[in-house]
Amino acid sequence: MDFDHRAALSGDDFLISHCNRDAVAWLDKWPGWPSPALIIYGPPGCGKTHLVNVFREKSNAQELPDGDLSEIDTCYVLDDADQYSDDEHLLHAYNLLAAADGHLLLTAARPPSQWKIDLADLRSRLNAAPSVEIRQPDDMLIKAVLVKLFSDRQLRVEAGVIDYAAPRMERSLDAARRLVAAVDRAAMAAKRNITWPLVRDVMMKQSD
Repeated sequence: MDFDHRAALSGDDFLISHCNRDAVAWLDKWPGWPSPALIIYGPPGCGKTHLVNVFREKSNAQELPDGDLSEIDTCYVLDDADQYSDDEHLLHAYNLLAAADGHLLLTAARPPSQWKIDLADLRSRLNAAPSVEIRQPDDMLIKAVLVKLFSDRQLRVEAGVIDYAAPRMERSLDAARRLVAAVDRAAMAAKRNITWPLVRDVMMKQSD
């Protein structure tokens, strides 16, 4: 499957499809963002954290510190920003980064218009920042990820395994990783080849 990709700090590649292409395009624009902040949002397992790692590799960004910001750097990330409770601290960090031509990548499950933000100044800044959605992986991306994960483990799978698993599994990249790991363990324990009946048995156990 001919997918574009980006390298990440974990050593893995991030496969690109229409469900995440806009988010990757925004990362590719860095440092030419029109705002100090960029917000990437989407459901759990859609690949937000992996994209944060891609951005770290590109920008040397650090996790936004909770404490003293007197020696703030120029590039930071903040995961689960919609759960962040210190509005004053985040507003201070935003203003310092804006003054220093720095940048902050925030990830969240929801767009900033749905966050609980008490400070009007912070709310207006984040609502004005570009935000981009990552949708759940489509069938083609799930299949490509399964192929890559089996290949990374140097596992050979029989024909039909990928086509069987992809439409029946949870629609997330995390679920693909869990499934491949479980299939690997089951095949080793039973000394069996990786066939669709083996994958079916593993998936049935996971759903119990």
